[in-house]
Amino acid sequence: MIEIEQNVKAVLGIQDTLQDQTLSVIIKNTQSHLKIWLKKHAELEDIPEELTFIVEELAISRFQKLGSEGMESESVEGRAVTYREDDFRPYRDILETYIPKQDGDGKVMFF
Repeated sequence: MIEIEQNVKAVLGIQDTLQDQTLSVIIKNTQSHLKIWLKKHAELEDIPEELTFIVEELAISRFQKLGSEGMESESVEGRAVTYREDDFRPYRDILETYIPKQDGDGKVMFF
């Protein structure tokens, strides 16, 4: 998790430790959320190493939304921002590759 936190801080331009506790909570919650999705849909207990970028990107996104949780859209001085309800939507195609394929050995009966 230390590497993830360092990467998130680098992208956000954070050079001190003042936000470390907040980032730790966001990263932990994001990892938990992803683990639940993977367990439910892909029968995986842990996050594969190659998916840690999703944790990093979502942690950055969630950090940037602090203070505006629950809002669907925000408009300030002519700049409008719309927030997604499903944070995993942009990653759905990637995540679905981890869902086990069903064998084609099923039987079809016609009556």
